[in-house]
Amino acid sequence: MMQPMMKFAEIRARAETRKGGSTVLEALLPSASPDAGLKGLGDDRALAEMTKCIFRSGFSWKVIEAKWPGFEEAFLGFEPGPLAFQPDEFWDDLVSNRNIVRHGAKIASVRHNAGFVLDIAKEHGSFTQFLANWPASELVDLWAYLAKHGKRLGGNTGRYFLRFAGKDSFIPSRDVVSTLRDAGLEIAENPTSKRDMKAMQEAFNSWHEETGLSYTALSRICAMSVGENYDTATLQSRIRPSDAEE
Repeated sequence: MMQPMMKFAEIRARAETRKGGSTVLEALLPSASPDAGLKGLGDDRALAEMTKCIFRSGFSWKVIEAKWPGFEEAFLGFEPGPLAFQPDEFWDDLVSNRNIVRHGAKIASVRHNAGFVLDIAKEHGSFTQFLANWPASELVDLWAYLAKHGKRLGGNTGRYFLRFAGKDSFIPSRDVVSTLRDAGLEIAENPTSKRDMKAMQEAFNSWHEETGLSYTALSRICAMSVGENYDTATLQSRIRPSDAEE
């Protein structure tokens, strides 16, 4: 197994120093158990979160949030069954719906992803159960699965979807990648290759075994150990129960 040269205790100590102590850092970490956010989450909410992440990509998050009630109405509450079986006319009309962002390709992705969610649910009981059962120790394979079978779920879009949906996960943000490289992991500054993905996964697996911390907590500590040192109030204002730190 490939392992980072630096023990995670050193990275955590650096984050504690930057944030003002272990108590302050602990308050900025997720309190829920891994994948707790997925328990009881309906597949309609998973599809809604998926769609929100897709529409946020390359666009103002604030605009998407402001328009979100219109999205909920336009996309029938994101119930996968009804959505997947809507006729072409339904989807054509959405392109001119001023209550949502009128991006044809992203609108079409909702149609595809509704069917994707349904297909997974038929095999696994529910889409969210499928996500919860996927081991965090093989997270990069889940990223690849979403990118292959979903629509517009590659790269950070799929990764943020998993985090916001409540999946225990790490996100290879700029600061997290900087931490990995500083720890001795030989990966690119913008890691995209299968080799780099595998190396990052093995590093987080090693740190998880070392600390017993969730992958979400490990990722958040990495992000807080380097880069711009945001004050505690700013960080707390950005953290939701399943939020990404990066």
